[in-house]
Amino acid sequence: MELLFETPGDVAVELTGRDYLSYSAVSTYQACPLRYYFRYIRALPEEFVSSSLVFGSAIHAGLEHFYRERMQGSQTPPLESLKDAYQAAWLPFGDREIRFGNDESRSSLDNLANRILTTFHRSELAIAPGRVLGIEEEFRGELIPGCPEILARVDLLVETADALVVTDFKTSRSRWSAGHVDEAAGQLLLYHDLVRPLSDGRPVRLEFVVVTKTKVPDLTRHPVTFDRRQIERTKRIVKRVWTAIQSGSFYPSPSAMNCGGCPFRAPCQEWNG
Repeated sequence: MELLFETPGDVAVELTGRDYLSYSAVSTYQACPLRYYFRYIRALPEEFVSSSLVFGSAIHAGLEHFYRERMQGSQTPPLESLKDAYQAAWLPFGDREIRFGNDESRSSLDNLANRILTTFHRSELAIAPGRVLGIEEEFRGELIPGCPEILARVDLLVETADALVVTDFKTSRSRWSAGHVDEAAGQLLLYHDLVRPLSDGRPVRLEFVVVTKTKVPDLTRHPVTFDRRQIERTKRIVKRVWTAIQSGSFYPSPSAMNCGGCPFRAPCQEWNG
C-alpha cells in the first residue's frame, strides 16, 4: 500500500492557504507571533492600513513603471508618468481606512512623492547600468530542508557585463546606517540563492536602495556583502520560525513599535491564549 506523506508545502497550505513561505511572513512572526497568526492563519480583516504602507507601495509603483518602460525598450519615461503611476497605486485602498501619522495628510504625502520621484528621475538610478531582466519578479524554491518553498519578489533584476544585480527598494523616515543594512540583509541573502541559477556563473550582486521620506529626499545604494555563513544563519532562523508556526506557538509581543500601528489591536485585546 502506498503511504502518503505531507510535505512542508502541504502543511503550509493547511495553515495559511499558501504552499510557500515568504520573508515578509517570517519577519512578521519575528516581530509579533500573534500578528502573524491573525494575518496569515486567521486571515482577519485589518482594522486600517497605515499611510506608510500605502505610500511605500505607491512609490514602488512609480519606480516599477519607470523600469518596466525601460525593459520594454522605451526611452526614459517622462516624470509625469511616474507620478501618474504613484497616484493610481492609491486607488485600491479607496474603500479602506488609511491611518495617517502626526502632521501627515494625503496632500503632504503627494508633495513628498513628487519630490522623491523628481529626485529619482534626475539621479544615476534612472540609468540602469545594464539590461533590465525583471521588475517585481517572483522566484521560489526549496532552500531549507523541512520548510516550504521560499518565495521572493525581486523589485529589480539587472544584467550587467560582469554580474546579475538584485535591487530591493525601501522607503524610510531617515537614512540607513550600516546596522540597518546588516539587520535587513537576510532577505537579500536568501534571494541570492533563488536568483543564482540565472547568473550563468557570474557573481550575484545584492543591494538595497533606500528612499528617505525627508524634506530633501535622498536615494542611496547600500551593497549587501555575500556571506555564505550569514546565508546559512538566516536559513536556520527561518527554519526555527517555521517550526514554531507548525507547533502553534502564537503569543503577543507588546511594544510601542509593534502595537502603535497594529491593525489587529481589537482581536489582540480579546485574545486569551
